[in-house]
Amino acid sequence: MSTTSPEAVKKLLENMQTDLRSLSMECKKKFPPVKEAAESGIVKIKTIAARNTDILTALKENSSEVVQPFLMGCGTKEPKITQLCLAAIQRLMSHEVVSEAAAGNIINMLWQLMENGLEELKLLQTVLVLLTTNTVVHDEVLSKAIVLCFRLHFTKDNITNNTAAATVRQVVTVVFERMVAEDERFKGMAEQPPAIQGNSNRRSVSTLRPSAKDAYMLFQDLCQLVNADAPYWLVGMTEMTRTFGLELLESVLNDFPGVFLQHQEFSFLLKERVCPLVIKLFSPNIKFRQGSGSGSSASPAPVEKPYFPICMRLLRVVSVLIKHFYSLLVTECEIFLSLLVKFLDGEKPQWLRAVAVESVHRLCVQPHLLRSFCQSYDMKQHSTKVFRDIVNALGSFIQSLFIVPSVGSVSSTNTPAGGSGSGAQASAQSGVGVVGTGGGLTTQAAFEYRGTWIPLMTVSVQGSAKATYLEMLDKVEPPSIPEGYAMSVAFSALLDLVRGITSMIERELAKEEEAVARGGPEPIGPAHTDTLLQEPQAQQVWEEMVNACWCGLLAALSLLLDASTDETATENILKAELTMASLCGRLGLVTPRDAFITAICKASLPPHYALTALYSNAANLSNKTYSIQGQNVQIISPSSESHQHVVAMGQPLTSQPQGTVVLTAKNIQCMRTLLNLAHCHGAVLGTSWQLVLATLQHLVWILGLKPGVGGGLKPGRAVEGPSTVLTTAVMTDLPVISNILSRLFESSQYLDDVSLHHLINALCSLSMEAMEMAYGTNKEPSLFAVAKLLETGLVNMDRIEILWRPLTAHLLEVCQHPNARMREWGAEAITSLIKAGLAYKHDPPLSQNQRLHLLLLNPLKELSNVLHADIRQKQLECVLQVLQSQGDSLGPGWPLVLGVIGAIRNDQGESLIRTAFQCLQLVVTDFLPTMPCTCLQIVVDVAGSFGLQNQELNISLTSIGLLWNISDYFFQRAEIITEELEKEEAILLQQACDKGETLNRPFHPAPPFDCLWLCLYAKLGELCVDPRPAVRKSAGQTMFSTIAAHGTLLQQPTWHIVVWKVLFHLLNCVRKSSTTADKEKIESGGGNILIHHSRDTAEKQWAETWVLTLAGVARIFNTRKYLLQQLGDFFKAWEVLLDHIQSAALSKNNEVSLAALKSFQEILQLVTPVKDSDKPDTLGAMDIPPVLMEPLTAPGPGRPLPRSDSLAERLAQRYSTQPQLPPPGEEQDDSALWWSAWSTWYRTGTECTRPPSGGGDKLAFVPSQPFLTALIQIFPALYQHIATGFSMDDLRKLGIILHGAVSVPISSDASPFILPSYTEAVLTSLQEAVLTALDVLQKAICVGPETLQVMYPAIFEQLLQFVEFSCKPPQYGKMETKHVANAKYNQIQLFAPAEWVALNYVPFAERSLEVVVDLYQKTACHKAVIAEKVLQNIIKTLRVPLGLKYACPAESTWKLAVSSLLKVLSIGLPVARQQASSGKFDTMWPKLAHAFEDFLFTKSTPPDNLSIQEFQKNEAIDVEVVQLISTEILPYANFIPKEFVGQIMAMLNKGSIHSQSSSFTEAEIDIRMREEFSKVCFETLLQFSFSNKVSTPQEGYISRMALAVLLQRAQEVLHRYVEDERLSGRCPLPRQQVTEIIFVLKAVSTLMDSLKKTQPENVDGNTWAQVIALYPTLVECITCSSAEVSSALKEALGPFKDLMQPPVSKVQNGES
Repeated sequence: MSTTSPEAVKKLLENMQTDLRSLSMECKKKFPPVKEAAESGIVKIKTIAARNTDILTALKENSSEVVQPFLMGCGTKEPKITQLCLAAIQRLMSHEVVSEAAAGNIINMLWQLMENGLEELKLLQTVLVLLTTNTVVHDEVLSKAIVLCFRLHFTKDNITNNTAAATVRQVVTVVFERMVAEDERFKGMAEQPPAIQGNSNRRSVSTLRPSAKDAYMLFQDLCQLVNADAPYWLVGMTEMTRTFGLELLESVLNDFPGVFLQHQEFSFLLKERVCPLVIKLFSPNIKFRQGSGSGSSASPAPVEKPYFPICMRLLRVVSVLIKHFYSLLVTECEIFLSLLVKFLDGEKPQWLRAVAVESVHRLCVQPHLLRSFCQSYDMKQHSTKVFRDIVNALGSFIQSLFIVPSVGSVSSTNTPAGGSGSGAQASAQSGVGVVGTGGGLTTQAAFEYRGTWIPLMTVSVQGSAKATYLEMLDKVEPPSIPEGYAMSVAFSALLDLVRGITSMIERELAKEEEAVARGGPEPIGPAHTDTLLQEPQAQQVWEEMVNACWCGLLAALSLLLDASTDETATENILKAELTMASLCGRLGLVTPRDAFITAICKASLPPHYALTALYSNAANLSNKTYSIQGQNVQIISPSSESHQHVVAMGQPLTSQPQGTVVLTAKNIQCMRTLLNLAHCHGAVLGTSWQLVLATLQHLVWILGLKPGVGGGLKPGRAVEGPSTVLTTAVMTDLPVISNILSRLFESSQYLDDVSLHHLINALCSLSMEAMEMAYGTNKEPSLFAVAKLLETGLVNMDRIEILWRPLTAHLLEVCQHPNARMREWGAEAITSLIKAGLAYKHDPPLSQNQRLHLLLLNPLKELSNVLHADIRQKQLECVLQVLQSQGDSLGPGWPLVLGVIGAIRNDQGESLIRTAFQCLQLVVTDFLPTMPCTCLQIVVDVAGSFGLQNQELNISLTSIGLLWNISDYFFQRAEIITEELEKEEAILLQQACDKGETLNRPFHPAPPFDCLWLCLYAKLGELCVDPRPAVRKSAGQTMFSTIAAHGTLLQQPTWHIVVWKVLFHLLNCVRKSSTTADKEKIESGGGNILIHHSRDTAEKQWAETWVLTLAGVARIFNTRKYLLQQLGDFFKAWEVLLDHIQSAALSKNNEVSLAALKSFQEILQLVTPVKDSDKPDTLGAMDIPPVLMEPLTAPGPGRPLPRSDSLAERLAQRYSTQPQLPPPGEEQDDSALWWSAWSTWYRTGTECTRPPSGGGDKLAFVPSQPFLTALIQIFPALYQHIATGFSMDDLRKLGIILHGAVSVPISSDASPFILPSYTEAVLTSLQEAVLTALDVLQKAICVGPETLQVMYPAIFEQLLQFVEFSCKPPQYGKMETKHVANAKYNQIQLFAPAEWVALNYVPFAERSLEVVVDLYQKTACHKAVIAEKVLQNIIKTLRVPLGLKYACPAESTWKLAVSSLLKVLSIGLPVARQQASSGKFDTMWPKLAHAFEDFLFTKSTPPDNLSIQEFQKNEAIDVEVVQLISTEILPYANFIPKEFVGQIMAMLNKGSIHSQSSSFTEAEIDIRMREEFSKVCFETLLQFSFSNKVSTPQEGYISRMALAVLLQRAQEVLHRYVEDERLSGRCPLPRQQVTEIIFVLKAVSTLMDSLKKTQPENVDGNTWAQVIALYPTLVECITCSSAEVSSALKEALGPFKDLMQPPVSKVQNGES
């Protein structure tokens, strides 16, 4: 309820009336005046209430009168009345109804009461109410009220004292508050204060307003009082204490700093009064030295001792002054601060040092203040370096606490319970247990250094200086300071100092950075210019602050860190060092930054760990007097051991083996700080990365962390030594540490480029050291740096370009290190980086950033220069993975990748080559379309190089397959590739022109796409002459297949290069290698691989190659002939090819020579393309073009040669009916080619059929049958092309070759495969071919022009020569040949020298004979045939087998000869008769007669085992001959020479009279006597005799004579038989005689038959008479005893019945 509300006023009036009534009551008896006054007062109040609306104002105006009764009541000095009055007065005051006059009266009344010592507490209360409720009390009244309070403070009563003290404080505050309120009121009114006069006259403060003046006077007097001077304004003070005065000063300064700062009068007081006062009061403390006690006679004057209460209060004042008025009192503060620093001195009393430390702590929590010190002192030229001194003093203070003072000084210490008192010291030294109860010491936080043990207390909350001793205002005696208190405060101060400075500077830095980031190019206004001007200033201040404090801080912190036994304390120290390091880094202060980092690093490592980097750094710091670092004590100082918990033991990372080192929990903690530093402040580390990383590397090594995939470290065990022992405590930490380690390098992605470079450089140099160390030892190297380089690279992929070169250059060096583990990691790192780099989604993408792409791939290529196989293996595995993941986007990187794959050498071992090859396979199968076409040539080269490597045959073969795939790809994408290459070519040409050079690339003039093919062919060509047969074979097949399949793509001029540079070059190489190849037998390779005997020498293996190559080239010439013919020098090429074919054909290797002929056949286009499915398997497997399959397939055992004319017919039919017509206009050119081929054929034939000159040399080379066959088979095809110019001369040449070829014998080894078994009459394929050749020729003549017919006789001649072979086999030089049946052919004697076997020529001769007959049948009438006496030659030739008859080698021969003769004569005799007049056949007749003679009356006897049936068949043949004579010769006797006819008659005569053979057995005699033949002869003879066409009587005479002779002879024989029969009686006659008689009887019966058949007029009467005369003789023979004779006789007598008819008279018939 407000005091002004109507209710309140009403209540006030009531209360006042009540008070007055009470007063009047109390004073009724004793004090009547008072009573009266009270009653008049009541009336007064009532009247005021009645008259005025504003009652309160009215009351205030009349307050003197209203108050008067109460004042009078107080004057009574009656306690009860006084109390009542004072209460009433207070009520009035509280309603603010007291005027100034009334107030003065009240004060005076109170003064009296005070002097009388009445109601002291009530008095104080009243004064307080009076002063606080209103501002009516001023000036002297106010001063009187204040003095009153002071006076009460010094009474004897304790309660009064304290109440008064509180009241004084409140009153002082009220005075200043009034001033502040007054200033507020006048704030808006600007006034120009007059200049301050420099005098200190207390009354001349005229410029101040009333309240301000009061305040000024009060403050001035307070100073006077403290200084023990008389006050100016507070009149009536009787006594005063300094402590109270100082407290009041402090409170005013602390509570109302604005007053002093805004009013110059007050500032003046501060400067002129307060500061000198403080300095004066400090003097005893400054001069006092602990230990120079007053008892010392040496001191000239007694020194006033420092007094704790004053000293402490002075320090409080100083703190306030510095805190609030620093800006006004710069110089004074410098003095204060210097004093403070001095108080920390070790010679000062403990309590003094404690309060000084507390004061310093108060400063340390005010970073802005510290900053001001730095600006005002440290940065001024001739000023004390105050800020630095404060920090250093703190440091020295802390150090001093650890240094044990000498005993002498201890004894004279007046603070027995002081912190470094002897008792405490003794307990610390005598043993740990004394201090802590029950050994619970470990739980207490403490510092321990060199035996000094100082506990650590919690003194204040972080960031606030809560002092203990500065607050002991009630203590008069200095308190005893507990041990460790000062240390704890100093420690807090240090930490707060670091925290304050760093957070302040960092805040400002952040603001500044923000402003820069936000501001950018702002217009610079006036405000902005100011800030700009201050910026460098601010930076300088920060740098100066750091430079000033870092040494001291570092010394203190390092010492504390070493001494700390408490984890939290350690953490705080480390944090401070960390923040300082980071701050120095941000400010670019390298030395301090490195110093702090070094300290953390040293703390992380075991004591005295030999890490040179750290010691060199520490040396810079050790020149400071207070540095306790760098003492290289060999023994471990107790500080490091007594309270440290050992958590790990490991080996140091050094080149020399050493003992183990231990890590403590504190080391691990420091390590974590180090990680934290690197993690959070990596950007400011710069060159100190070196330190940090070196330390981490050593720690990681000691803890035994090993790198894993991606460079992260995992706990792993080194193999050697009992190296590492880890406690469970640290085991749980390890994953965390390794995790932080990884995160540390991950966070490198947030570093700026420069910092990142520092990090990379540091890692590289660390790695260099590790490499140095790993040289020459097989010890596990430290892989920390390499692993971390990898990790750093991986997380900075987005800007990999800036660090790629240094990173990879270093890793490449690592890859060459002799230590395998080191190397392996180098490779792991570099390959992981490359893979990651390629996989990373860069911006712009790699496809648009060619430079980066190549940059990333380049190290992969560089790895090829490393000789270590393990590195190359990694490299290739990387390539494989890159291909699998990024193969389709490699683009410009292809040449590099292919270069890597292709960098294989034979000395690299199989596995490497295999891996590289896998890569190549992947490229060829999947990536050809994605690579630039310019790389295709590289692919070809690389595939080629895999073919040529000799480590792994399978790879060579597969790579040839790849070349085929590549060629296929070229073919399929020909257009695209051509287009791309031509674009590229145009660019290159342009560049070359610009430089004025010629374009240098292989096969230049050819278009680029063709060059690609040529490179492919050239590579295959190289492979075709590889030392390994399998490779040669595969390459050859591939090469020819490619040219065949894809050759059409090439431009015409390119074919020229293909022919000369590729094909012929290859043929030359192969021919050379084949002819010089080794003939030594190759032992079966590898023991388990058997080599077939046809491939067991290098020569044989090369032969196969030669075969393939030649066949391939020939095939190309064949299939691409029209294309090649358009090249200018086709004829020359043709000649060269023929030359190759010839040299191959004449090679002594059967396989080669045969194949050469096949090629020859091919280029003559003998081949119809055969579908793959039809290829016979044998040839298919050898990939020899299927040429004339049947004859060339050697008839193996059980595959008889087909006995048929089929081949000859087929060929003849093909070549005669379907001549392949070249395009018009080309025949002329072609004929030259064909004649060239003919001469090659002729040369080859002549060479190979010429018999060896030597005598019985068994080793002479004899061409094989298949070869000769093939050679001869070529002729028909060739002939088609040269037929038009084929001359007799050529025919003769042909004849020689045919004859020669047929004459060649066979090796006995081969005979079972070529010769038919002897009994089969079969031709060999060679013989077939020979006949075919002649057949083709004769057919050509047959359809050709007349002029050709002159060749017939030559053909006959040739054939007849062959016919002669039937009886007389040809000779082959002087070589002995055996008959096949006698040749040794024995499987067991495989290695016996082969014998030569003559062929069985009979079938051949017989076939030739058949051909002769056929041909003669067609050509008998041709002029040439007649002129050349062909018939005579045929007869002459046939005479031999006819004459030999049974003596012929084969029975079939003479039979065939006969039948042929018959056929020929049946055609030839009519011709001969026609031409009789020309005399061309004159010489033939005698030959013919001889032939008949020789055959019919052969000298050879039939073999004994001839069966009767056979004999009869043979006889039938004889009969046929006689029949021919009877039909073809005798009827035309008049056209035939007489001698010939005579010879024939004589022959028939001879035949008709039987000459018996004496060798017959009785049983067969009748058959063997050729009765049928005799009969036919006889009949013919008779027929001819009785012929009515006898032209001359002489002929008739001859036959009649012959008949007479015959009959006469029969008569004789019969007579003699009858005689002998009679004489012999019962004895049988000799067999011959019986036979003879039988024959005669048969002849008689034949004669009878003949006579009957003949016309009667042709028979001479004389003959009949002779016949009839025989009858009686025949009858006489009836008595003979032989049954055979009887039957013959019966036959002979039979016909006579026709002669028995009755005689008829001539007259009767009327005829004569």
